[in-house]
Amino acid sequence: MTPDPVAPVIAVDGPVGSGKGVICHRLAKALGFHLLDSGALYRLIGLAARKHGVPLDDEDALADLAHELDIEFRPTSDPEEPLSVHLEGEDVTRAIRTDQAGTDASVVAPLSRVREAIKALQRSFKKPPGLVADGRDMGTVVFTDAEAKIYLTASAEARAERRYKQLIDKGISVSLHDLFLSIQARDDRDMNREVAPLVPAPDAIIIDSTDLTIDQVFEQVLTIVGEKIG
Repeated sequence: MTPDPVAPVIAVDGPVGSGKGVICHRLAKALGFHLLDSGALYRLIGLAARKHGVPLDDEDALADLAHELDIEFRPTSDPEEPLSVHLEGEDVTRAIRTDQAGTDASVVAPLSRVREAIKALQRSFKKPPGLVADGRDMGTVVFTDAEAKIYLTASAEARAERRYKQLIDKGISVSLHDLFLSIQARDDRDMNREVAPLVPAPDAIIIDSTDLTIDQVFEQVLTIVGEKIG
């Protein structure tokens, strides 16, 4: 891949709870760019497999399905659900967040052919006027020549507290300590996995949002993007 002035890519990577979703949503809306939520794709493959009767252990069929998926992510005005997800024209935003969808995703994600198909699918989102790609390996694997690469991070404590507040505000009872332990475990899995581990790209600009508001982070990201792609 080479840099594309017609359809520039802004790759935003980082650990769970770092604010990537909110920042990418605001950035895509501000720039009028397309938006890719890469983390939802494995859930979508599992959902599509069940819809079309494809066994979750049929790697070849799942890879073929992934190549043909009709997926669209649409920004919304809801800060709690900044993206609506559409599969073959149907809104599946809630369907891909169920426990079943998560279980299915964990079954299909380790399959090498599916991962390769996902990579092609992710790259297909690169269209004019540009793309904001939210994920964990956008700048290191999928869009290695992205015009702008940003790595958002924060301390595990800060990320746990943010998630705790979100859940409490929704009326969901949860333990802050358990959230902290869960985030630590997720970080360990993401950063130490054999395939596409979570690390900043060598040319990524790192933003630590531990002591920053979301508005302050967004202003920094806008400045970086302005310097990189004008």
